Amino acid sequence: MAITTADIKQLREMTGAGILECKKALQAADGDIDQAVDALRKKGLAAASKKASREANDGIVKALVSADGSVAAMVEVNCETDFVARTDDFLGFADAILRQVVEQPITSVDALLEAPFIDNPSQTVAQRLTETIAKLGENMKVRQVARFERGQNSVLDSYIHIGGRVGVLVEVSGGSADNTEFTELVHDVALQIAAASPRYVSEADVPATEIEAEKAIYKAQIAEDKKPDNIKERIIEGKLKKWFAEVTLLNQEFVKDNDLTIGKLLQKTGKSMGSTLKIERFARFELGVE
Repeated sequence: MAITTADIKQLREMTGAGILECKKALQAADGDIDQAVDALRKKGLAAASKKASREANDGIVKALVSADGSVAAMVEVNCETDFVARTDDFLGFADAILRQVVEQPITSVDALLEAPFIDNPSQTVAQRLTETIAKLGENMKVRQVARFERGQNSVLDSYIHIGGRVGVLVEVSGGSADNTEFTELVHDVALQIAAASPRYVSEADVPATEIEAEKAIYKAQIAEDKKPDNIKERIIEGKLKKWFAEVTLLNQEFVKDNDLTIGKLLQKTGKSMGSTLKIERFARFELGVE
């Protein structure tokens, strides 16, 4: 069967493979488009597997809040170079899986990869990822996903910083989306999380084992000091307080006003609103960082 230019063009559009590869696949399949697609996919799988061992620490972080404000999602998709990270194919894949996490109750990378791809349910997300790897010629991976469903009397917000290198989701309760003062506060909290990299909301969220590990470090640092034990304890507590001010969001200095901590900012705004405000949870992704 004669292979036409139109056939080759159609196969290229369907698979992203090169002209010569498409022509050879069509010839081997006697012009059957579906068989040629299958053959190229199998070839793509082989090509992608060779790339899977290569480091993929570039890419993009994307976040989205649904139109009705009920769901917020964030994904990190990695590739090897900034050049590929700016291509339409890479960004299109990232946009698609972000929509998928918003629309479906997906809360882990494994669950996402096993799910039917939102724009083509005949293949899984993992299969679509493999095809995109083969097409772009670089290793890719979905590193992280997060999905929040809005609780009662709360607002979800997202923020993307430095061209997609840092992303934040946050949920704050005690107000509504039609209160400008409240939504501005929620967005300020998202900006704070992006800028100051807290690990926990409050001291109560820090695991006891981690606190004890910090104390052990401080004890070792002053072990040779000739100070009395009660003074050493005060030194350790002071160092711990400083550490909490770095790793817990409520104890951090507000980046827009160093006279306020985030905890005091919530109290101040809550008093103005006549409400008790609470940061329920947050997620922060930084490109290439687990």
